[in-house]
Amino acid sequence: MSDAFIICSNLSFSWPDDTPVFSDLSFTVGAGRTGLVAPNGAGKSTLLKLIAGEYRPGGGSVSVDGVLGYLPQSLPLTGDQAGDLTVAEVLGIAPVIAALDAIESGDAGEEHFTTIGNDWDIEERTRAQLDRLGLGHLEFARPLRTLSGGQVVSLGLAAQLLRRPDVLLLDEPTNNLDLGARRRLYDVLGDWNGCLLVVSHDRALLDRMDRIAELDRGEVRFYGGDFTAYEEAVRTEQEAAERSVRSAEQELKREKREMQQARERAERRASNAARNLKNAGLPRIFAGNMKRGAQESAGRAGQTHAARVGDARARLDQAERDLRDDQKIVLRLPDTNVPAGRTVFLGEHLRARGLFAEPGVDLTIRGPERIALTGPNGAGKSTLLRLISGEVEPDGGTTRRADGRVAHLSQRLDLLDVGRTVAENLAASAPDMPEAERMNLLARFLFRGPRAHLPVGVLSGGERLRATLACVLFAEPAPQLLLLDEPTNNLDLVSVGQLESALGAYEGAFVVVSHDERFLAEIGVDRWLELSGGRLLETGGLTGT
Repeated sequence: MSDAFIICSNLSFSWPDDTPVFSDLSFTVGAGRTGLVAPNGAGKSTLLKLIAGEYRPGGGSVSVDGVLGYLPQSLPLTGDQAGDLTVAEVLGIAPVIAALDAIESGDAGEEHFTTIGNDWDIEERTRAQLDRLGLGHLEFARPLRTLSGGQVVSLGLAAQLLRRPDVLLLDEPTNNLDLGARRRLYDVLGDWNGCLLVVSHDRALLDRMDRIAELDRGEVRFYGGDFTAYEEAVRTEQEAAERSVRSAEQELKREKREMQQARERAERRASNAARNLKNAGLPRIFAGNMKRGAQESAGRAGQTHAARVGDARARLDQAERDLRDDQKIVLRLPDTNVPAGRTVFLGEHLRARGLFAEPGVDLTIRGPERIALTGPNGAGKSTLLRLISGEVEPDGGTTRRADGRVAHLSQRLDLLDVGRTVAENLAASAPDMPEAERMNLLARFLFRGPRAHLPVGVLSGGERLRATLACVLFAEPAPQLLLLDEPTNNLDLVSVGQLESALGAYEGAFVVVSHDERFLAEIGVDRWLELSGGRLLETGGLTGT
């Protein structure tokens, strides 16, 4: 198993409309745990599908040594798509279980022994695998449609692990997992001995990798160590690139200055020579030869300086290409300020959809609290946020909130009009803000020039998040209470950093539902609530749910 690896050679792939994704991409992944990172839209999921054989490359080749396991980001195993599938069928063990049951019932047909092969211990191995992933309570005959999204993801991983793969591909495996399920997945992958390639924005998971592979500008670069080591290496590279740009800029200025000075000296010499020749009374042909010689000499000197300027400009161009785009968002949000102790929401004895135990949930939010709301999948966290925002009315209990100053960013990021442009949405949110100020604001959210006039419907997940934040945080009036539901799901790591920066500048109260430990640590949470078993509990930090 230690020799398992992936080889991509001169790999090319385009969409049916001829939009290129990769061209002549080559890299090798050896044994160990590798995290694959890149901005949204760079082709991470597409690359995994090519390796898994779900897509065919337009050119080049992909080879995988050993048995391959693949867990895609979107599993067609939930809701109506699940049909009548059972847990055993998803795990791929249903035929073997049926054969074992037949033999135990006295049917010794040869076909049953053929089906079982060497899997006589399949039930024990499956139970052990399910136990490790927190699914030991599931019956093999249980319909898949009765499971939560997080349970389906964990079940899909169990199915792949039962195949005993040599190479395992995982695409955003922690999406939809609560904290307990995430930690169990970390433990399982920590014991992995084969070749693991993981696409993820979960920094806690990436910090358990042996190396990081960065897909950027059509190339894959490898960095030894975990994600924290990768971040430090990128920071060092960026600082070196910035120094190179400054040095190249100074060199270009110097070469241009020296070229201008050389041109001026040549012109003065030519002018002096012309006067001297005229005064010397030399024959016209001789004087003409001397003048041409001086001009040719000046021309050669000019060409030398022009070449040096061209070289300096080329070095600056290369230095600028090596410099990564600055994707940081720097904000000041004084209008969102909430005085300490001011109540922005009060809920007493809240009940909704049978989720909260009698006598109901009590919750008071005061400014400028930064609250993390945690709890297992299905506990009712999203429902509680909708109660706080006023989007749904409680079945019982009372609510009072800061009038008109509560903003809710759901998992769908559906606050904006997708038919309008980013600029038009901001104008609707902040009608009294001058247009020039709105355009400057959008530039700070990285919507510069024509990008500010793109329809929201064509934006990537990270772009839509930035547009939503701009419209919400600078709305009139500005929100004093911000509600965020799993805001980092499906965001690339750059976008997560931008969200962290925006929340760092926000001066009101917020409640965020998230199982991303690193994200919660970065945004300065100062109050922890856990919703579990129908009760809302104050905790001192993250628990195992």
